[in-house]
Amino acid sequence: MKNILTCAAAAALLGACATTPPPAAPAAPVAAQPAPAKPVAAVVAPAPVLPPYKDPSNILYQQRSVLFDFDNYTVKPVYNTALTAHGKFLSTAADIKVRVEGNSDERGSAEYNLALGQKRAEAVKKVLVVQGAREAQVEAVSFGKEKPKADGHNEAAWSQNRRADIVYP
Repeated sequence: MKNILTCAAAAALLGACATTPPPAAPAAPVAAQPAPAKPVAAVVAPAPVLPPYKDPSNILYQQRSVLFDFDNYTVKPVYNTALTAHGKFLSTAADIKVRVEGNSDERGSAEYNLALGQKRAEAVKKVLVVQGAREAQVEAVSFGKEKPKADGHNEAAWSQNRRADIVYP
């Protein structure tokens, strides 16, 4: 009986010492097959739409200044096309307000030039209103000789400074 017990104990010992097999290495992941390519239409983002007064190819951007003769505030006919375009645009864009800034050259007193600049701004405003802009959309102000466009003390500079500018927001 001693032999049987010894054999049984030895078998139990050997069974307890048996090593467990190492876990099987995970199988290599199977790459998912991509779905067949479908033709995709190119998505083109729409070009940003500029308001006309910010578009360099539009007359509202190109022609915003009205030049005047010396000691004069009469709008010349050469500006009719541009002012008509501004007036018609403003008539369709009620939420847009503009400022017409009247200017003069350096000759004359500050008071005289402020008054002349105001008359020039008011003359341009009047044309814009006749062309469809609302009174409340157009503000007329004068800078007199305080904001020259061109430096110099000659007719070439003065002619550029005798102006009214239409300023959009």
